[in-house]
Amino acid sequence: MTKLRALCVAAAMFVVAGAAQAQTVVKHIQTEKGNIASGVWVGDIFYLSGQTASPVTPADKEKGIAADFGDTPTQAASVFSKIQKLLQEQGLDMKDVVKMTVFMAADPKTGKMDFAGMNSEYVKFFGTKDQPNKPARSAIQVAALASPAALLEIEVIAVKSK
Repeated sequence: MTKLRALCVAAAMFVVAGAAQAQTVVKHIQTEKGNIASGVWVGDIFYLSGQTASPVTPADKEKGIAADFGDTPTQAASVFSKIQKLLQEQGLDMKDVVKMTVFMAADPKTGKMDFAGMNSEYVKFFGTKDQPNKPARSAIQVAALASPAALLEIEVIAVKSK
């Protein structure tokens, strides 16, 4: 019975030691000023927070003119370029994107979501001759986004290839 107990204790210690070595490393990419992480690494998986477009023209507060973010294709081009840059900063590229979620609001000019306008830019980054990978993707229409001028926000999950 003592040998069996010693064997069980040794086996349990082996399992615990193996589990400790297999723990996933989590790393948050964030600044002190931001309310959220711009991205989070969980092992080899990178979760990039939703990105919105940068303004085409800045706001002029003295004249009371709001910033112009452009139409859906213009915003999509800005967002995809921003995502590509942020992924590259993490040693990743668009080919590493495995899942994409697109949140789209209706264009106030038309009252409709411009899915075709978003797709016209999407196909420049995914499924091309140079970058043939396409991620799994969901597109969701929302009433509005956090930034009133934003017509779309895109978040991605990318995996570092070994």
